[in-house]
Amino acid sequence: MTISRREFFRLVGFAGAAGMLPGSAFAAARKPADLYELPRFGNVCLMHMTDCHAQLNPVYFREPNVNLGVGNSRGHAPHLVGDAMLRHFKLEPGSVEAHAFSCLNFEQAARSYGKVGGFAHLASLVKRLRAERGDGNTILLDGGDTWQGSGTAYWTRGQDMVGACNRLGVDAMTGHWEFTYQDKEVISNIKQFQGEFLAQNVALTDEALFDYKFSDFDGFNEDAGTAFKPYTVKSVGGARVAVIGQAFPYTPIANPQRFIPDWTFGIQDERMQSVVDMVRETEKPDLVVVLSHNGMDVDLKMASRVSGIDVILGGHTHDGVPAPIQVKNRGGQTLVTNAGSNGKFLGVMDLDVRNGKMQGFRYRLVPIFSNLLPADQEMQTYIDGVRAPYRERLEEKLAVAEETLYRRGNFNGTFDQVICDALREVNDAEVSLSPGFRWGTTVLPGQTITMDHVMDQTCITYPETYRREMSGADLKAILEDVSDNLFNLDPYYQQGGDMVRLGGVDYVCDPAQTFGKRISDMTLDNGTPIEASKKYMVSGWATVGSKSPGRPIWDVVADYLRLHKTVKLKKLNTPKLVGVKGNPGFTKGS
Repeated sequence: MTISRREFFRLVGFAGAAGMLPGSAFAAARKPADLYELPRFGNVCLMHMTDCHAQLNPVYFREPNVNLGVGNSRGHAPHLVGDAMLRHFKLEPGSVEAHAFSCLNFEQAARSYGKVGGFAHLASLVKRLRAERGDGNTILLDGGDTWQGSGTAYWTRGQDMVGACNRLGVDAMTGHWEFTYQDKEVISNIKQFQGEFLAQNVALTDEALFDYKFSDFDGFNEDAGTAFKPYTVKSVGGARVAVIGQAFPYTPIANPQRFIPDWTFGIQDERMQSVVDMVRETEKPDLVVVLSHNGMDVDLKMASRVSGIDVILGGHTHDGVPAPIQVKNRGGQTLVTNAGSNGKFLGVMDLDVRNGKMQGFRYRLVPIFSNLLPADQEMQTYIDGVRAPYRERLEEKLAVAEETLYRRGNFNGTFDQVICDALREVNDAEVSLSPGFRWGTTVLPGQTITMDHVMDQTCITYPETYRREMSGADLKAILEDVSDNLFNLDPYYQQGGDMVRLGGVDYVCDPAQTFGKRISDMTLDNGTPIEASKKYMVSGWATVGSKSPGRPIWDVVADYLRLHKTVKLKKLNTPKLVGVKGNPGFTKGS
């Protein structure tokens, strides 16, 4: 008997859903033309996007070559890169999906397959899936970090992204960088958002409870002391689907608390368990989904401690993971996913939900290639209109890249180095510090660097730079603190960012060591050892405490690029790593 190619893929997809094949077996056989063949399965389709960081247009985006796991995380997703990632998920080397999920042969593959993401192309896929699944059988969820990351998002205070998400038809979202606007702007944007903003772990301070300035906001619950709606229940495919929001728990630590003086955050396992239990008891859902911005390692731990959750759709750490991880807990098991970043992927989880519970599932993390998906004209018209008032500024040509400029990775990226070099040169400093943000797009060799690219790398609501003296001891303390956040054995002590980037300084890092012992042998670029008691002139940006006095970082970087005309790095200040041999979270990349 012979079967058609379409029928073959349909059968393989069903086999994977039933657990007969690894989750990536379906992926390994595909060619570019098959990427968007997603046969219907079951009666409930969860579509999940996260961490788009306000990228309305298609971009280039290089996946990390360093995403180290330590302790129990070593050798496990999401801490797999390069060939190790391909082997684990059975992705064919050189395939379109190998390019989507890894850094291997990035430049060549990017030129072959083109840009990724773009809300107009994403809209086409979402509309297609809604049509194929049928009315009332899908729900679109946004994991947050949506309103920040571009010039237009900054200048419109996130309203450009609210409008885009309304046109996309997002049903519910949670947040993180959303909270880095002023609290009144956050509330205003949520009121304009046509979906539901969910965050069970955001409460009011004791002081705010007595005189809360947003008491007229629909999400506020005076009795519970919560600032936002904790959950919603949707009817999807004839099933009752509960969605619980989990906002980024460390927002007031990782970002300025001065923007959100009345709100407290946290992981709060006990509270999450009580919310899940209450929802199960009172709402009688067939499926419980947590829409999370914890970061994947935190989600994996939470899934092991909190029972009654069927699916966690996660974000924050920007991990593109092709298949869900099944976590056992006292209530059974929970599927944990993470859907990448920058508009590059759409997670599609089809579920068979019958007799009050999930009977089976099939999952695909679908890359959005703008060359393979047509642009939705309605969305493209909106995007063009949003960008029109700022187009001249955004399209200013600043310099030409002579090598791939990227950010993503545990340690310094080449665009990060450009920022560090700009801080040192323009602000006349020996040393520069730049945050290990995980957002930021990629520029290919030969591509013109525009103001748009600079804003993609630097655009936050606290962009001011500083120039001040720090001791060598201060510099080491900063490195130790950030590395502990990144490599602490307990995921609940990780905040999800990458290592602070340094300009003008080299050092040795042993990720497996304990706090205070990971950083050693700090030297200036000329090889002179950093002395603990000596003072060094340091320039940086994005302070989370009091506002810095200097110009916005994008002006500093733009000045540097206008002066140099071309970018070819003389040096990349990456640390010498100790103890990472054989760690599948490390590869030299390409």
